[in-house]
Parts: sequence; C-alpha cells; structure tokens
Amino acid sequence: MFSDEAHFWLNGYVNKQNCRIWDEEQPEEIQELPLHPEKTTVWCGLWAGGIIGPYFFKNDAGANVTVNGDRYRAMITDYLMPEIEARDLGAIWFQQDGATSHTSHQSMDLLREHFGEHIISRFGPVDWPPRSYDITPLDFFLWGYVKSKVYADKPASIQALEENITRVIRQLPVEMLERVIENWTQRMDHLRCSNSQHLIDIILKK
Repeated sequence: MFSDEAHFWLNGYVNKQNCRIWDEEQPEEIQELPLHPEKTTVWCGLWAGGIIGPYFFKNDAGANVTVNGDRYRAMITDYLMPEIEARDLGAIWFQQDGATSHTSHQSMDLLREHFGEHIISRFGPVDWPPRSYDITPLDFFLWGYVKSKVYADKPASIQALEENITRVIRQLPVEMLERVIENWTQRMDHLRCSNSQHLIDIILKK
C-alpha cells in the first residue's frame, strides 16, 4: 500500500510579493484578503485493489490542520488500521515518504507494531528514496487525476471541495488502479535496467 498526503487549495495561490501597481491617485480603498487561501490536507493509501481514504486532517473542533507526528499517528491508529482490518488485507507492505511526521521514532515504532518488517520508508527495514515523485503512484497519478476533476464545478467552500475529493476518489474503478500498479511495475523494471536513471520514456497509460 502506497501512502501520501496532499494539500488541496480552495482558490488559486499567487505570490504577489513582487507585483506593484502604480497610479496617480490614492484610491482610498482597502480590500482585506486572507494571507493564504483555505486548504484541506488529505491522506490516502493506494494498492492494486482499491484506495483507503480520503482522510482529512482536522483538529478536535473540526477545523482543517496540517500533518504533525501526533496527528499522523492518530490517523494510523484510529483510521488506517481499522480500515485494513475491515478489508482483511492481511500481511500488507506499507510505503510512506520521508516526511518528519512519518519517520520520527514514535511513528516508526507504531508502524513496526502494526506492520513488522513490511515497511518501505526512510529509517525503515526497506529504504525509500527521497524526492522520488515519479515512482510513487499517488504522486504520478492519483493527486493529479483528482485535482483535474474536483475543481470542475468551482467549489465555493472547503466542505464542497472535500465532498468533491471524496466523490472522485470513491468513483475510481479498480481496473484503473490495477493499470496504475502495472505502470509502477514498469517504472521499477526501467530503474533496475537503467541503474536508476530518469524515467524519460515511461508514461502513465490510462
């Protein structure tokens, strides 16, 4: 099972630090805008047979928050493990990237408690290379696919955005996920044959 988080911003994010507009008169108008657009942080676990998620990180008051070690471990304990047990996935391998919240001593101890040596991660039994976006199915497929769909109706609230994310992910056919994993296998074969060179000729075939 490949796992990852992604931010979904409610509105576009434009850095206006170097943008200046000159005029001859003071407009005497003030427009107050938030420093950053609203966003939601989503976690998913993907394998050939389906997707666990989306899981949205929120605090006790229901407000959107980013990931830290405590929240990540709470997600593993309270959400991921019950979902794995409900699906009777058995001795599954668990992959994660090298984010600090994932690879702290407490997080790795918790993962070992549940997955034993079936962990692919920085500081884990099987190492996972940093910045390996082109070999993680959530990066080279899922997040881009979902983001291409969820903004089609221009959601006006975080709740609407999260509903769109949930709907798009749950409508993904298993056949598509199987092809994604087949493509991942091709990527691994290419890396072995090319001594880990860039994946120039490997593309995702839908």
